[in-house]
Amino acid sequence: VIRPEPCGVCGSRIRFGKAAIKCRQCQLLLHPKCRERCPSPCVPQPQRHTWPREGVLADFAPPTPPLVPALVVQCVTEVETRGLMETGLYRVPGAEQLVREWKRRLLRAGGALPALGSVADIHVVCGVLKDFLRGLKEPLVTFSLHPAFLRAADIPDDAACGTALRHVVSKLPPANRDTLAFLMLHLLRVSRSPDCKMDVLNLSRVFGPTLVGHGSANPTPLAIMEDTPRQCKVVARLLSLPPDFWRGFVGMEQENLVP
Repeated sequence: VIRPEPCGVCGSRIRFGKAAIKCRQCQLLLHPKCRERCPSPCVPQPQRHTWPREGVLADFAPPTPPLVPALVVQCVTEVETRGLMETGLYRVPGAEQLVREWKRRLLRAGGALPALGSVADIHVVCGVLKDFLRGLKEPLVTFSLHPAFLRAADIPDDAACGTALRHVVSKLPPANRDTLAFLMLHLLRVSRSPDCKMDVLNLSRVFGPTLVGHGSANPTPLAIMEDTPRQCKVVARLLSLPPDFWRGFVGMEQENLVP
């Protein structure tokens, strides 16, 4: 190894001068000792896609539906595998330094993601997911549709509100729409876990600023103050839509897809 890179199985760095094994087909790099734990069969990647440091959601999405970034799928899968008995899931922060390190590692890896099983604290995985979504150049609901989401959530009649939200969701770019659907199904499962103690209201407070954000990249202090309670309202209303609506975008069999 000339340039230190993370092992595709355990995630820890393979240092300069050390021996490593690399797959000819998918270019997966790993420690010799991790060979037995290597996922099989591999997926050929003739042109490895390197993700940008920042961008809009579509920059990270795969080329075929459902258009949910592998990082999002992997974090959600890890959380659902071993996090649904953790109190305060997504509310309790993970160690900031570890969150930053793992986010950097995952983004640098692009499509060939290192396994998150070696992350001992599940709150770190939750932090990586939130930090990735917060770090996008525009929020998941996009700047252009931001006002429409706020208006739809303000409709007092539940049925009319649901109809309006469905209409606005359908206008989202495909990657944003699919990822939002995938996340809504995940958050509904979290809300139904009695051990997590994270109901729809708690989750909407956590994810309102992350998913809805503001209507521009540089909001005024007044806009920030006015948007905050409305962001939570949008997420709470989205979580009140029936799961079948969201499954229509990601597909029944894709709901728990492990990359």
